[in-house]
Amino acid sequence: MVLSNEPLVANAAQGLIRIRGKISYDGKDFSGWGMQPDRRTVQGVLEDAISTLLRIDRVIIQCAGRTDAGVHATAQVIHFDISETAAMEMKDLTYKINAILPEDIAIQELEVTTPDFDARFAALSRSYEYLIYQGQRNPFLRDRAHRSYLPLDVPAMNDASQSLIGLHDFSAFCKKREGATTIRTLMKFDWTESDDGLIKVELQADAFCYSMVRGLIGAVLAIGEGKFDKAWLENYLAGREREAHVYAAPALGLTLVDVKYPEPGEYAKRIAETLQVRDSDGPS
Repeated sequence: MVLSNEPLVANAAQGLIRIRGKISYDGKDFSGWGMQPDRRTVQGVLEDAISTLLRIDRVIIQCAGRTDAGVHATAQVIHFDISETAAMEMKDLTYKINAILPEDIAIQELEVTTPDFDARFAALSRSYEYLIYQGQRNPFLRDRAHRSYLPLDVPAMNDASQSLIGLHDFSAFCKKREGATTIRTLMKFDWTESDDGLIKVELQADAFCYSMVRGLIGAVLAIGEGKFDKAWLENYLAGREREAHVYAAPALGLTLVDVKYPEPGEYAKRIAETLQVRDSDGPS
């Protein structure tokens, strides 16, 4: 089965400087990353702030990972283009933008990058963490971790997760979008439990399709609850069809924690690789 990726955003236009940035946000009160009519989104809030500061109609911001509603980020990577004049004030730009942003979002750093840097298509991988706790309600975790009402078998979940590592068609775990591939390379899917009972799930992939992270976690949680086993998970992956009884994990426990990139001289090569058609039967 062969599917293609989505189109590439162009290089910075002549006379404009491309800016690379890292941002963090509490996703609780955002309807995800992407702009939506009459909805508060991360992209919308950022673009409004930067456009206001620079006194332009709109600055278009691209990101590494289009997080769902309620998902947090500690290391989301973005890029946007501004005039050379505005770029000369880079030293104060981060401070000035943060001064007008709301409290649940912040720019950590901004820097001038190469015209061909693309936060989305130049990325080598994205990493997410998901937190789960069991037992009594914890008010301090209510917006940061999913509460499980059933005991969970962490070793069984970790063992089953390893069968999903590699290049696969993850259709069973994604909400499909027309023209978007569901073929991904999953590099890490680990479950650990701390002494105080907090369960941390760590995932890394070249990219994640729409709702894939939560779909993966939800399916494996069902194994931890004793509803299914590892063999079921392997068959579910092979079936390539999402089933209504397999729930996606709630968004509130999920955080984008890292995005890796090649060296600047390798951006163009990586973008070309990302945009190649991928086959789930091909090499990983």
